[in-house]
Amino acid sequence: MVTTARAVVFLCLWLSVCQVRGSHIPSKMNKTIQNLLQHYKIPLNERFNGKPVFSRELLTGKTEAKKVFMVGILETYDKLIGQMLKQLPSPSPQTAETKEQPGSTATITPAAGAAGNAEAGAGGNVREELTYLLKMVQELKRHCYQEQEKFLRGLQGLRHIQMDNMVVQSKALWELPWLYEEASSLVNNIKMQRRRRRRQARRVKAHQRG
Repeated sequence: MVTTARAVVFLCLWLSVCQVRGSHIPSKMNKTIQNLLQHYKIPLNERFNGKPVFSRELLTGKTEAKKVFMVGILETYDKLIGQMLKQLPSPSPQTAETKEQPGSTATITPAAGAAGNAEAGAGGNVREELTYLLKMVQELKRHCYQEQEKFLRGLQGLRHIQMDNMVVQSKALWELPWLYEEASSLVNNIKMQRRRRRRQARRVKAHQRG
């Protein structure tokens, strides 16, 4: 529960920072998170204990690396919010019936009760707000991080390689020359691009001075 609340807090802080930077966080999303924080309350010493759920160190690197890490964060939020939805109490039969029949005139007896129905109503709001956040996270991931998501899934697939399998070992040795060449050429290409950019920058400076 504490870890879940920390993650929600981190999302709130992250989105608030983005908003200050003039980003694309809808006001409804910020308001939804603030509402949820009232439900997922944790002590201040837990909230600000210096141990964020997601490290910000990997968000200070190059853009492509940040994108890969960010899609991992979005994937984690997808699963996390899904888990939060599962942990909510199921809607009561009366609540579900009322939603199915908005025009119903059925009365609720005191035994079914104010406190119980208030709790169910609050849970319903939490469910709706979590569902809204889940939709926002999934849409951002789907529309802006498809390439990185594919790359991340490929990276995760490397964990499942059977290291003690003789067939896998032999095939991996067979594939190593091509992959080693590919990895080496990738590094060389990056170095050449950097040198090219530096030369272009020097030419621009020389032209400006002239």
